Amino acid sequence: MNSFGTLFRLTTFGESHGAAIGGIIDGCPAGLFLDMNLVDSELLRRRGDSPDTTSRREADHVEWLSGLFEGHTLGTPLAFLVRNEDCRPQDYDALRGLCRPGHADYTYESKYGHRDHRGGGRASGRETVARVVAGAVAKQILSQKGISITSTFDASSVSCTAIGLPAGVGEPVFDRLNARLAYAMLSIPSAVSFTMGDAGNDNIDVWADAWTPHGKGPTLTATNHCGGVQGGISNGMPVVFHVGFHPPVTDPDGMLCRDMEGNLKQVVPGGRHDRSHITRLPVIVEAMAAITLLDLLLQANS
Repeated sequence: MNSFGTLFRLTTFGESHGAAIGGIIDGCPAGLFLDMNLVDSELLRRRGDSPDTTSRREADHVEWLSGLFEGHTLGTPLAFLVRNEDCRPQDYDALRGLCRPGHADYTYESKYGHRDHRGGGRASGRETVARVVAGAVAKQILSQKGISITSTFDASSVSCTAIGLPAGVGEPVFDRLNARLAYAMLSIPSAVSFTMGDAGNDNIDVWADAWTPHGKGPTLTATNHCGGVQGGISNGMPVVFHVGFHPPVTDPDGMLCRDMEGNLKQVVPGGRHDRSHITRLPVIVEAMAAITLLDLLLQANS
């Protein structure tokens, strides 16, 4: 599926070296003044600041096609487009008909019988541009409700914290808040794990001695080993979780690939690829968290 969310719903489209990446946001409340500078700054974060990120340099200029008038949302679908301008599709000709180890090449070919080999097509991290745009919109709505989302990263994972989410968001059993967050995070390219909370008998949260301010919400418990979620429902404490990622799998210096007949071939893949993408991931994690939390918050208030 190419859509995510129920009341705040994002549908994305586009391939890595196609004409554009874009999306449609349905369910955005009317009257929101959309801060384009924030959208641009989030897209800048997605490009990363490491010498190990791709040399591809897209302007990532957002063209708003509908849903905005005089800078404010209309409540109708927000449609947007980000054109792919720094494309070199011919650079990927060496990968035509070949599947890289660890990439989605083989699984896409197995499912569809036809795939776009140029930069990974739909499986490329380029698709996350649309998520970041939608996340920037969701963050602005959440900010009006006193909810903020931040993240940090280390060598192979991103830790994300949402402060200000009120108690009572999420559903019991199958639509738990933590389950919905896991679903969102594992949809990000190269994500491999999701964890929330600390296991073990010594990590049971006890009630705080007093109801004292904590960030933008009350201190409910003396610790937060549960990560702000109990029984699948937010408890008002900070929502904290961690997402693990595997490193980029394309080796620009050469790699052993296989065709669909099973033949192996050593190739230099060509194209431009991240050697490390960890600096680009936090804003994507935050974007999916913002979309998820806003969608669930709207459901809780509907």
